[in-house]
Amino acid sequence: MRIFFFVSLLVLPTVLFSQEKKTNGFDFNSSYNSSDSIKKPKAKVATLDLYRIITLERDTTYIDTSLTIQKEYSHNYLRKDTFGLLPFPNEGQTYNTLQYGLSEFSPYPEFGFTAKHFNFIEANQIRYCSVATPVTELYFKSVMKQGQSVDAFFTLNTAPRLNFSIAYKGLRSTGRYTNQLTSTGNFRFTTSYNTKNQRYFANAHFTSQDILNEENGGITTIEDFESGNPDYDNREQLEVYFKDAKSFLKGKRVFVDHFFRINSLKGNNNVYVTHQLNYENKFFEFNQATVSSRYGESYVSSGINDQTHYNKMQNILGLIYENTTLGKFKFFAEDFRTNYYYGKILLVGSQTIPAALNQKINSAGGQYEYQKNKWNGKFWYSRSVTNQSLSHLDAKLNYALNDETQLAFGYQSLNKLPNNNYELYQSSFVNYNWFNDFKNEKINAISANATTPWINASLQLSTLQDHLYFENVVTDVQKQIVAPKQYNSTINYVSVKVNKEFRLGKFALDNTFLYQKVDQPDFILNVPELVSRNTLYYSTTMFEKALYLQTGVTLNYFSRYFANDYNPVIGEFFVQNKKEIGNYPNLDFFVNARIQRTRIYFKAEHFNSSLSGNNFYAAPNTPYRDFMIRFGLVWNFFQ
Repeated sequence: MRIFFFVSLLVLPTVLFSQEKKTNGFDFNSSYNSSDSIKKPKAKVATLDLYRIITLERDTTYIDTSLTIQKEYSHNYLRKDTFGLLPFPNEGQTYNTLQYGLSEFSPYPEFGFTAKHFNFIEANQIRYCSVATPVTELYFKSVMKQGQSVDAFFTLNTAPRLNFSIAYKGLRSTGRYTNQLTSTGNFRFTTSYNTKNQRYFANAHFTSQDILNEENGGITTIEDFESGNPDYDNREQLEVYFKDAKSFLKGKRVFVDHFFRINSLKGNNNVYVTHQLNYENKFFEFNQATVSSRYGESYVSSGINDQTHYNKMQNILGLIYENTTLGKFKFFAEDFRTNYYYGKILLVGSQTIPAALNQKINSAGGQYEYQKNKWNGKFWYSRSVTNQSLSHLDAKLNYALNDETQLAFGYQSLNKLPNNNYELYQSSFVNYNWFNDFKNEKINAISANATTPWINASLQLSTLQDHLYFENVVTDVQKQIVAPKQYNSTINYVSVKVNKEFRLGKFALDNTFLYQKVDQPDFILNVPELVSRNTLYYSTTMFEKALYLQTGVTLNYFSRYFANDYNPVIGEFFVQNKKEIGNYPNLDFFVNARIQRTRIYFKAEHFNSSLSGNNFYAAPNTPYRDFMIRFGLVWNFFQ
């Protein structure tokens, strides 16, 4: 009732004020005209193309305040469509990956702790802006039990060629299970600049991010959860493995990407000097006040405090030759340095575990870009010139038949160095200390995508050799002793994904199907064969078109499979072949509305949870989310 009262207070004034005549010159979403008896000078109107969002690759889109089914899919903590990701029960926890094709790879060794990075904004995910007037966007969504999820963004151009933006995304949610609180923060600051003669362009950003999760390790007895006993409807009554453990990921980054045209006037032949700097430090910590036997023996009797530190400095210096007929030719040299370290050297049996892993990698390569008429291609190759064996080949080709039909093809070949936490890890738990010398992973992938008025489809074929993964090395289901492993056989993966929306009047049915198949001798790369999302919804306008309304039901489903389990000590998922999850329907009911540039979201999540039985899981001993009602909004201001 309180939620309904709050939403009513929010919606009613906005609807009433939306009936007023417009006196502000800027409103590219309005259909109203001013007809005051005293005529005033007509203000200049800023058009939609003057509000641009620019990626690191300099692809441009525009600020969009519409309400579509895609906006419904992306109104979540990650602010993107999460098809193929299975969230844990509390907002801000990790996600199990249903679609292997979502994984992105770099040939360089990264920090690791990948289960903690779903909400960690990487350098290539930062967006830069250019706007005619200041723009503000406010995001809000209610969470599990106590707390809130917010994301505030503000950008302005202090001059036509100088833009600044500042943003902060924060979350606090206590969750419904014992020891499950999440508290996260993502601060971003960006700036963009170019000279009047367009010889020099620069994008830069600073980020400071922290992700804190209380870790309960899942429920101890799944029989209590599945029994349907009403005593356990209060999820805090279910016993969990840990009541005082937590993990913490923190990172800061300074990033600059800029280029300068050597010739003073742009012509048919141009030469550019480019430079990119990426300095980043990260810190991962696992704390547990009371030592549990679940992770085996420990060097201490209480107060686990495992800390891993990481610094990265990456510089890329390049030279571009651009010809209006032949395209762009880029040659570059790259210097990549990392320092992954602990505070001490350990002796475990006869093995010495060093205190640090320092790496210096120099690479050289080239890139070719071609864009002519309906064709657009980019081809990239780099290879290390130091002792490490590292290479990266990436080829992309796009063909646009018209505005509605595009075809894309891609090929990627990686000779990838292992992430640092596969090679070195130290912990107060005896069996969580290792120092390895793994071979490089070899990844080859072919992709094809088609966007047409009739159907959207994508195909991916991947071959993995020397695949790295984590595995539980004990058979006792009450223990988790996880260690890194390298698979000596070849893994072949294929996926087909199709999307089609059918419309009949004001009704629409949006369908997405994903089929995956893995050819492997053992259960190493585990994904469900079928993942689907089907949304039946109704759209209409009300109050003389002042309000646009969407309401409908979404069905999410994936077939049974041996899902990866989560280990909070190392912040990673690990393979298991003891328990299958899946094969249950998940139904959401939603009502969304748009009033001017405000979008309001109201959702009854997993409303069938009490009807289908307690067999829904996000990981083998971690239940999926129960039924709950959530609401939120996205509000854009254009000044």
